[in-house]
Amino acid sequence: RVGFIMEDYESQLVSLTAGEEIAFSLLNHGFAPHEVKERTRQALEDVGLPGRESYQLDELSGGQRQRAFIAMVLAQDTDYVLLDEPLNNLDMKHSAQIMRVLQKLCHDKNKTIVIVIHDINFASVYSDHIFAMQDGRLVFSGSPTDLMHSERLESIFGFHMPVEQVGEHRLGLYFIA
Repeated sequence: RVGFIMEDYESQLVSLTAGEEIAFSLLNHGFAPHEVKERTRQALEDVGLPGRESYQLDELSGGQRQRAFIAMVLAQDTDYVLLDEPLNNLDMKHSAQIMRVLQKLCHDKNKTIVIVIHDINFASVYSDHIFAMQDGRLVFSGSPTDLMHSERLESIFGFHMPVEQVGEHRLGLYFIA
């Protein structure tokens, strides 16, 4: 019922291919062997790694490896997905792609996905609900619209952050503060 990835899988690398890692996970979750190949192929395609089943995990770049681990969780098709810093090592293109895939799962397949993420703009654009933590305490719970105000962000992050409306989203300009 719950799939998850931790922030750092690097220390857990063994000599498996991306396809073997996903297949092993699926078999451990009770999927029949005849389902494994197609689920593995589809999950790798969903994260932008089509045809990478036979690549050793340690042959992949950090971002490709991260996407392979996300594919592993997606292939499991659990009701709940917990992701700790899923965008680590990803470039902008693949970060946005992964967030769109996760958002689509929430909206189209009614998945509950909880993500620990430090980029306020990704959280703002792709989340339905945000919990903000500060020093281990919950300091905000609400919609992205309610969060994305300069005063509120300053109270959470401790520095002034201008907020601009871009299309339908409010973005924090933390890089020019």
